[in-house]
Amino acid sequence: MMQHNDFRRVQPLGLAAALVGWSFVAPRLPARRRLLLQAGVAGVLVRVTRAPLGLRPPRLWAGFRLGLAAGSAAAIGVLVATSFPAVRLSMAERELPASASTWLTLQIPLGTVWGEEAAFRAALAAVAGRVYGVAGGRLLQALAFGLSHIVDARATGEPVLPTVLATGGAGWIFGWLADHSGSLTAPMLAHMAINESAAAAALIIQRRSGASRP
Repeated sequence: MMQHNDFRRVQPLGLAAALVGWSFVAPRLPARRRLLLQAGVAGVLVRVTRAPLGLRPPRLWAGFRLGLAAGSAAAIGVLVATSFPAVRLSMAERELPASASTWLTLQIPLGTVWGEEAAFRAALAAVAGRVYGVAGGRLLQALAFGLSHIVDARATGEPVLPTVLATGGAGWIFGWLADHSGSLTAPMLAHMAINESAAAAALIIQRRSGASRP
């Protein structure tokens, strides 16, 4: 019979596995339903795990300052990356959502940024941190975050292992931002900057390439 302490140690692994499993199921759902479920389930996980969000002053302001700095650097990095032909070609060939406005104003901020930050950097990190410590919690959520992008890599034709490593590394950095500022605002702003700037770049590149075709 499993003891209480044993259950506490297994609980973070179970949540991590569930989040990775969800990443394989979610793409099969209609976009609107997936958006609502991702945002809603993330909120439920935060409440159930009693994960601190740090959305009140003074942690809110600390998170905003750090997130703004990290987000600005990330957006500049995306801009620099688009100067490479291989990156522009990848963006030009990427299949984009039918509605750009919905993608930019709802899917990225609510479904992706809030959904992933609340689930991984808040709920999973909190549960894992209580068992494995802050560093262990950050590592587990980063690993789960990387593995949750396997389906995305396959869908876009990107190599799986580099994608998992890159997104896992990003997850670790997002976790550091949350821990260092004490607020989920910091990783949310950084995550938002990366996704929104990459989305905008892909839209611009595809529209320019489409306009240049005879």
